Parts: sequence; C-alpha cells; structure tokens
Amino acid sequence: MTTIPHRVDLAVKPDITAFFDEPTNTVSYVVKDPNYNACAIIDSVMDIDYAAGRISYDSANEIIGHVEGRGLKVEWLIETHAHADHLSAAPYIQGKLGGKLGIGENIKIVQEVFGKIFNEGTEFERDGSQFDRLFKDGDTYKIGGMTAFAMTTPGHTPACMTHVVGDAAFVGDTLFMPDAGTARADFPGGDARVLYRSIKRLLELPPETRLFMCHDYAPGGREIKWETSVAE
Repeated sequence: MTTIPHRVDLAVKPDITAFFDEPTNTVSYVVKDPNYNACAIIDSVMDIDYAAGRISYDSANEIIGHVEGRGLKVEWLIETHAHADHLSAAPYIQGKLGGKLGIGENIKIVQEVFGKIFNEGTEFERDGSQFDRLFKDGDTYKIGGMTAFAMTTPGHTPACMTHVVGDAAFVGDTLFMPDAGTARADFPGGDARVLYRSIKRLLELPPETRLFMCHDYAPGGREIKWETSVAE
C-alpha cells in the first residue's frame, strides 16, 4: 500500500467544487478546508481560440467569482502536470487572488525537452523558477488546517504528480474516467511502463480514497453531467 504521511488525515472530507471546461474537456477544482475559508485551486484553464489566436479568461473568471463569492482565501494554485491541451490560468488567478503556485520538481525536465523542441532561446528559464514551489515525492503542505501531500505519478509526463487532500486524490492525467482508460504516454518524456507503475501506486491508496480526474472526454456518446459541488 502506498505510504501516506502520518500528518495526512484520511477522515477529512474537503469541500470540493468542480468546474468543467467543455472546449478542452478539463475539470478544474476548488478544494476548501471544511472548517476554514482556505482553499487551493487545481488545474485551472485559460481559454484560447486557436483559429483567432485569442486568449480569454472566462473559465478562470468563473473560478475567481466562486472564490470571491464565498469569501475564500487561496493558499495554493496547483498544477498536477504540464498541460499539452490547454494553457494554465494559474498565473492569471494568482495575480487576482494571490496564493502560491506549485508543480512537481520534474517540470525542469519538461521545460528542457520542450525548450529544445520549440527552439526557445536563452530567455526561457528551464529551472522551474516560474513556480513558487517545486514538489518532491512525499512533500506535504497546508490548505488551512488540512495537510496535503504530493506523490509522483509520472508516465504521461515526467512532472506528473497526484495531490492527496484528506480522502481525495487529484490524479491529473494519470487516469481518465473509467470508460476512457489511462492518459497517453507518447508526449516527449512520456513512458507507458512508468505510467503503468504510477497507476499501480494510485490503486494502492486506501480504498476509501476518492479519485478526481483532470479530464472527462465522454467517449461513446456518454452525456457529461458535472455537478457544481462534489463535496458529498
């Protein structure tokens, strides 16, 4: 069974609100301590119109409105991995609401690989300095009174991490919904064998753990019905 730091209380059920971005089939989450007004935002989306080359902030502003409407304090903006299918809205939200921006330490590997692929010059930093914290496997951090911990689950990308908060695990792209299977492993730095081992590690979490995915592609015509709140 995956080792969980003793400071993490699996009996805690965080208040979780999901936001579904239909163009990218991405689910972002606001994770709130049930006893405090502190929260974290996980895998936020910045909208982009590829045909027009235009960026907009509708999805991010919906999250901002929710946070402000409930009087929440953002302590963390978490990226489970580097996203290939959408831009992150975390820096934009951070500018509006504050909080620390965190991602797995292996983002440095992703930056190095993609920096070469896209011929980025020396001005593009490849040391993860765009983030406030680079998580290592087993690192813990606080969201209000809750202790969360990060566990490495690479394979989709080298930087993929799962964040466990109480009885909830935010798995990024390591797993999709049950009828879609696993994430792809053909991006630069991806590895199907490593992804398999990461999935085994996720399945070793305690059986009461709830898994929250980053995507829902609704294959086979399944209708998506995302409830605004998934706290229960």
